[in-house]
Amino acid sequence: MNTRISWRDIREELMRRIAVRDWPPGAEIPGEESLAAEFGASRATVNRAMQDLAARGLVERKRKAGSRVASNPVREARFVIPLVRHEVEKAGAEYGYSLLSREVVPPTGIVRARLQTGAAARFVHLRCLHMADRRPWQYEDRWISLDAVPAAASADFETVGPNEWLVANAPFSNAEYAFFAAAASEDEAAALGLAVGSPVFVGERLTWLGETPVTLVRMAHPPSHRVVTRL
Repeated sequence: MNTRISWRDIREELMRRIAVRDWPPGAEIPGEESLAAEFGASRATVNRAMQDLAARGLVERKRKAGSRVASNPVREARFVIPLVRHEVEKAGAEYGYSLLSREVVPPTGIVRARLQTGAAARFVHLRCLHMADRRPWQYEDRWISLDAVPAAASADFETVGPNEWLVANAPFSNAEYAFFAAAASEDEAAALGLAVGSPVFVGERLTWLGETPVTLVRMAHPPSHRVVTRL
């Protein structure tokens, strides 16, 4: 038995299998005894990893019924990713979407620093525009890690935005969200119909699956944008 393997090592591998759809939503997960034999670990170690996945909302466990991948494992239990389409429609407007650019490239220095990844990593870099009644609503600049979400390399982002695609296809376990005011960059200004340096309202989100970064996105809105929360 390899006594050096930890429950975190097992958790990371199980997360990977869920992320790449080796185990799709609703799939039955092998029992703890079977996993313990596979990893050369104790059953208690496997149980600890499974408990953590269940707490993160990625796995559903039922006594005598075994464990399954959560039917909707893309939202961690304490954090919900909003859909831009729903935000626009809730505002009473018609939603529109346009893919401005797409490329598979190594991460920039800023992306490496924010997601703590290496220069050899590969990412899909997307620039998109979301619209409300044909007017700019949100400019999206997104990086998706192909290590965490390999299916993103062949995904059709022409018709479905990365926001919706990721919510349907990419589990995550940790997230960080920030809101702040900024000056519009050249790309943001061009997409939103503003002068360079104009004030914009920015939302920035980072997500991880265990220790593996999933995505970094910067979402810039016109200065008229409002965020309304009803309790």
